[in-house]
Amino acid sequence: MPECSKNAPARRRYGVVGGPGAVAGADVLVKMIRAAGAGADAGVPAPDIAFEQRGLQERPGIAQDGYDPTLRKFHVYDALKDMQARGVDVALVPCFVSHTFLHEIAPQLGLRLVSLFDALRAWIAREHAGIGTIGVLASPYVRQSGLFERELGGLARIVHPGQAAQRQLMDAVYGPQGLRAGRQDGDCVALLAQACADLAGQGAQIIVPGMTELPVLAEALRPLAPVPLLDVNAIYAQFALGVDGAPPPCEFKLGVLGGVGPAATVDFMRKVVDLTQAGRDQDHIKMVVEQNPQIPDRTANLVGGGDDPTIPLLATCQRLQAGGAHAIAIPCNTAHAYVDRIQPYLQIPIVNMLSEVAAHLRERLPAASRVGLLATSGTVASGVYRAVIEAAGMRLLVPDAAHQARVMQAIYGPRGVKAGYTSGACSEHLAAAIAHLAGQGAQALILGCTELPLIALAPGQGGQAELVDPTAILAARCVDLARRRAQ
Repeated sequence: MPECSKNAPARRRYGVVGGPGAVAGADVLVKMIRAAGAGADAGVPAPDIAFEQRGLQERPGIAQDGYDPTLRKFHVYDALKDMQARGVDVALVPCFVSHTFLHEIAPQLGLRLVSLFDALRAWIAREHAGIGTIGVLASPYVRQSGLFERELGGLARIVHPGQAAQRQLMDAVYGPQGLRAGRQDGDCVALLAQACADLAGQGAQIIVPGMTELPVLAEALRPLAPVPLLDVNAIYAQFALGVDGAPPPCEFKLGVLGGVGPAATVDFMRKVVDLTQAGRDQDHIKMVVEQNPQIPDRTANLVGGGDDPTIPLLATCQRLQAGGAHAIAIPCNTAHAYVDRIQPYLQIPIVNMLSEVAAHLRERLPAASRVGLLATSGTVASGVYRAVIEAAGMRLLVPDAAHQARVMQAIYGPRGVKAGYTSGACSEHLAAAIAHLAGQGAQALILGCTELPLIALAPGQGGQAELVDPTAILAARCVDLARRRAQ
């Protein structure tokens, strides 16, 4: 199943990403262990906690002008993917710079990322309800990003240190005698106290350290701060232990088993795009596609004793499942003769094109009693369409031997659609088969090979019989699945 749809395990496994801020990561880890220990005393099972500490070298550094967080993005993403592979369910990233881009990373993961700001909002609403001004000690990059204004601006006015106090703040953290250099002495604390005083002078009623290194000095700094100073790391750690371990719902992703045949796969994807109501690229459906033309020919197996495609079909579906697909579409009618064999070995559904065609006919043509099938000899011989059409209360008509041979020429012939032709001889062969079945009284004609809709036909070629395109019906059903999930 897609990772993001799994249920949370009975015992959660937490992960703390320590690389972007080594001191902060270790501080969060310690405070999380303490908080978990308090829960264990109350009979709550202690959680598993993994700590990921990797060095991160950035040029220019975070305290300098022109800072670019791209390397940090890759660093955090790789660390989280490794944690996910090790079974981590809930991850903490104690770094405010990383929180400027976590929304870009979260949809690509199958674990829950705990937001520092969710923790802060909950704490402030409970402990400091009704305050008017929040002071923030943050790096220039975080200040310029407007992160705190977006995330906490709905609670109170946000103020930052003035120019001189901001320089003192950065020296206290990033300077040669600063916190990141391993100093936690009086000079460092004194600089931070002056920055806190500046915020209080602007009306701050509480101070939120916007750099997760600062809570390491929370105990020493609190007596010097004129207003309450929050220990964001302790707040973050305690909050994380109480979050729902289930990852957020994923956007629908469609798996497409392609290459059976290749042009039909492209046609199916084009129809999905055309049928999707979208005002921008991001409104379209996610698709993971494996174009695998090496799957043995289905018709050759069904009627000629060719290689069995069952395992290659299953293996391809399993790769789509592993790629995060929520459902699988196979734009090949003949391949549906194998769907019942492989579906029990999958955890996600194959959208059955044949069943959708039968449902479409019953809805669109409720009075129809005779339906013609134009398909490969393998599809006809397998009886898969006959079963669904007759179950829907209709009679299935198939071409006689001569016209079935013409259908096969339209598909497999030297000038057929699988050879890249869409007009000429293949059109003539298909038109003759259509006329034959229409003459037998077919009220609808299923173009039951996904290449057949690619062949050019004259307008009104089916006469009174409606030409039915299974590829379009399958595409419409997949679009509907995505729409329903979004709702």
